[in-house]
Amino acid sequence: MRIAYLINQYPKVSHSFIRREIQALERLGVGVLRVSVRKPEQCPDPADQSEALLTQFLLSPFVVLSAFMSCLATRPVKMLHAMGETYALSRLADRGKLAHIAYFLEACQLARLLNRQRITHVHAHFGTNPTAVALITKRLAGITYSFTVHGPEEFDRPLALKLTRKIEAAEFVVAISSFGRSQLMRWCSQHEWSKLKVIHCGLDSSIWFSELEHGPCESRTLLCVGRLCEQKGQLLLIDAVAQLKRRGMDVHLVLAGDGELRPAIEEKIVALGLQDVIEITGWLSGAQVKERMLQCRALVLPSFAEGLPVVLMEAFALSRPVVTTYVAGIPELVQDQVNGWLIPAGSLEPLVEALVAVLNSPSELLEQFGAKARETVKVNHDVDIEADILKRCFSNVLLGEG
Repeated sequence: MRIAYLINQYPKVSHSFIRREIQALERLGVGVLRVSVRKPEQCPDPADQSEALLTQFLLSPFVVLSAFMSCLATRPVKMLHAMGETYALSRLADRGKLAHIAYFLEACQLARLLNRQRITHVHAHFGTNPTAVALITKRLAGITYSFTVHGPEEFDRPLALKLTRKIEAAEFVVAISSFGRSQLMRWCSQHEWSKLKVIHCGLDSSIWFSELEHGPCESRTLLCVGRLCEQKGQLLLIDAVAQLKRRGMDVHLVLAGDGELRPAIEEKIVALGLQDVIEITGWLSGAQVKERMLQCRALVLPSFAEGLPVVLMEAFALSRPVVTTYVAGIPELVQDQVNGWLIPAGSLEPLVEALVAVLNSPSELLEQFGAKARETVKVNHDVDIEADILKRCFSNVLLGEG
């Protein structure tokens, strides 16, 4: 069995879950051609550096032009069908016609690559432009495709992204949580619901679950891992830490990640006089994130919108409780007062009180929460188990069983 994986930018710091999924499929005997639209901006993780060497990149002007001319010469009728699909996707889209022309050209290149590799099925991650390219390629080359929806972007812009059209044309669609599946059900007809599969993101058991359980950390360090952006709620978290300091509590916050909100975050830290309390690390490798997690008392992720963050699973695997919000698929993983603390999104006082609870909790309670957390993720987020479900979906498509 050979398939292609299509991602907008791969490998990428925040896409380690895709790497794990691909490698788990390969352990099950599936050949995976990695295809990325764009080259990664940076790869601090050695594992991503190795993946980059295995990845084909589409955005090359000369190659795109050559692929376009080749498709025009060998499949003119299908080119017309693909152009019609491109136009349909561009109507009322929030990205203009020029962007969709680029998708069409990328589809020409992908079609030629798949033909050379004798691959007939593409799986795209994210229901945004990678799935648009996969759909156009279907019209151009007669391949089949499927895609994984993570959210929240797809659920924020379902009409502009033509989510309904993409679901109808796909062989199957993966949601990473039951919540995600319910949102997809809103944007397709009932007879399409059987296409919608819940397959979780997962962790490699040989790396994350083979070690002995880690006891609770007695440090006063809280860790927040993720892109520095509005969605993740770091500005609210800084306000919460400021309140803790005013109460005289000993706390240290580490923000692991980088992003467009970094200047605003740094400005706020200075304005509140928290330079000695809050550290921004920039992007870290997977090993560095793991080391930071082991040094923290708990992971904090006060997100305003999410899919189901893999970083929560990683914290759980290391027996670290979390403080996070009950949005999207998070409550399917985190149980309030069982393996962490769940709070309403965008609410400062509940966030402050949850952090107080973490900092004041005795080690016995942290150990109890950590044990529950580890068991939860071992049962529901083993990447090899989830990849086996995904492999069966691919097998059904390739064998023509739907």
